[in-house]
Parts: sequence; structure tokens; C-alpha cells
Amino acid sequence: MHKIASMQKTDAVLREPTLVDQAFARLRQDVLSGTYAGGVKLKVDELQNAYGFSSSPLREALSRLAQEGLIRADERRGFRVAPLSAEDMADITRMRLMLDVPALRDSIQHGDDRWESEVVAAFHRLELVEARLPDGPVILDDHWSDLHRAFHLSLLAACPSERQRRWGESLFDQAERYRRFSGRFRKVAKRKTNEHRRIMDAALRRDADTACALLEEHMRSTQRNVENILKDLPPP
Repeated sequence: MHKIASMQKTDAVLREPTLVDQAFARLRQDVLSGTYAGGVKLKVDELQNAYGFSSSPLREALSRLAQEGLIRADERRGFRVAPLSAEDMADITRMRLMLDVPALRDSIQHGDDRWESEVVAAFHRLELVEARLPDGPVILDDHWSDLHRAFHLSLLAACPSERQRRWGESLFDQAERYRRFSGRFRKVAKRKTNEHRRIMDAALRRDADTACALLEEHMRSTQRNVENILKDLPPP
């Protein structure tokens, strides 16, 4: 019994996030939510005061964020939040179309009953939250964003390529920064529930052509929204 308890305690310790993981998660969330605007310099000493971590985990977290494309690293200038631009959003969308649309087709082909139930459950959770929120930028709060992300990832979860899913997930998060940014400038946030439902329904009836076409338009509409916001803003 003592040995089992010791093993369980050891497993619990191993599962605890490291300081690097904690620093990464907090910094990542603040970059995605727009706490740090595009182009802002991230000074390690200021981050130490803000988050309470030492320089070592912060630098490692910044390097990981740079690998995800959320910040830029320069040996002489340090780290800066990746700037927002229509060109960057177009590139993100182009890459997502190359990865996520084929991934959805593969997911529909390989998905089983469990995959279907998880897609339905993810959509239901998202729909419930949207039903309780008024129209407006608040629809893009942290909770909504988490559920929105979970729904999109559930659609692709049966794609057999782990690398494709992982890269698609990273690109989704890069696009999320633009969604959160554009939401702050829209007077009324267009609800996506109907678009999500149509994608889900097509996927569940195994109509891959329709589901993929709807997903593509869903991504392109986000790009158009962002471009319309960016072109109306004064230059930085």
C-alpha cells in the first residue's frame, strides 16, 4: 500500500506543470488575448515583475512562443509580439486551408461513433455559451474562445496525421489573436453558431465535399473581417 501511495504521489508530481510550462501558458494567453499589442517589446525584467517568474523560465517560454510564431526573436533587440497585418493573416489563412481542409476530409473518413459524439458535445457546449451572451465583442471572451477552439479541434480529431493536427492547432491559435483583435472593433459580433452547425451537420452525415467547402468559407470570412478592420485603422 505504501508503495502504491508513493507511486501515485510521484505521478502527481510529474503531472504538475513546470515553471516553464506555467510561464508559457500565461504569456501565451496574454499574447492571444491582446494584452500585449502587436509589435510591443517584451522585456524580461518587466515580465519578471509582472508574473513573478525568474528570467530562465521566461526566456524559455518566450523561445517557445517564437517557435509558434506569436512573437519575434532578435538576438540584438530581444523579443517582440508579432505585428498584426493583413498580409500575415492572409498567410495564416492560406496555410490553414492547406492543412485543415484536407484534415477535415480525412477526419470524416476515419471518424467513428466516439468522434461523432465528441463533435456534437463540443458544439453543444459552444452553443449554450453563445445563447447566454448578448451580441457584441463580449462573445469573444476567454471562455467562448476556449469552447470555439475545442469545437474546431474536435472536427479534425480523427485525422490520422498527428503532425497535421498539431500544426493546424498552432495556426488556429495564431488566427485566434486576429479574431480577438478584430472583435474589439466590431459594433456587433456576428454569431457563428449557424456556420458551425452547418459544418458539423455536413461532417456527421459524411458529406466531406460540403463540410470542407463550408470550413473554407468559414476561414475566409474571418480573414475578410480582419482585413476590413485593419484597413480602417490608422497606421501605427
